Amino acid sequence: MKAFLLAGGLGTRLRPLTDSLPKCLVPIRGRPLLDIWLDLCAGAGITEVLINLHVHAAMVEKHLERSNTGVAVRLVHEDRLLGSAGTLAAHRDWVGGDDVFWILYSDVLTNTNLRSMREFHLRHDRMATLGLYQVPDPSRCGVAIANSDGLIVDFEEKPERAQGNCVFSGLMMASPALFDFIPTCLPADLGFHVLPQLRGNMQAYYIADYLVDIGTMANYEQAQTTWPGIDRRGVSVQPSRPAASEANL
Repeated sequence: MKAFLLAGGLGTRLRPLTDSLPKCLVPIRGRPLLDIWLDLCAGAGITEVLINLHVHAAMVEKHLERSNTGVAVRLVHEDRLLGSAGTLAAHRDWVGGDDVFWILYSDVLTNTNLRSMREFHLRHDRMATLGLYQVPDPSRCGVAIANSDGLIVDFEEKPERAQGNCVFSGLMMASPALFDFIPTCLPADLGFHVLPQLRGNMQAYYIADYLVDIGTMANYEQAQTTWPGIDRRGVSVQPSRPAASEANL
């Protein structure tokens, strides 16, 4: 099982913290966010992870040289950011003949059971499964509208007038058919350029576990006191509880 762990962002909203540190290495209660993600992946049976890097790439390389990740990690450096969808397209061959693969945003902090989400995806047999959660201000997110069967019938990135408050969490499982919907223009973004094309081909997976987008200093600081932690198997060490923050209801 393979996963893209997208980590090429600049992390501008976390400055000055990210002036000298890549966003994927910011510490959460003493542990780098990247280490938490790799433990989560290993615990879910993911064996290979591709991480795209841009700024501070050498720091990530050195960190991983000293780490026992439990998964095979492939680092790719983007001199020019390709966008979330552009990174996928550039490494289509890496997915190979796999029927499904993961797309994970490294700036999300979560203890979601990825094995359960994978089983859900396989049962529903859609082109993609989107992890969704609720936020009070959906205008800053990718908003998904699902019918009573959980089929996503509409998707809009950062809408001016949102139709709902269930948004894309940054956790996604897909089949290789997704690649055919990625435009050739660069940078190409999943939220703006790909997911709106997949209306009627995506299933909603509602996440009730802890999940915070570590994209702002407010959310980052809040995570230091609310994160329950996971063990080396990727299992929560405390009962899971959603974060009460700007990122969650």
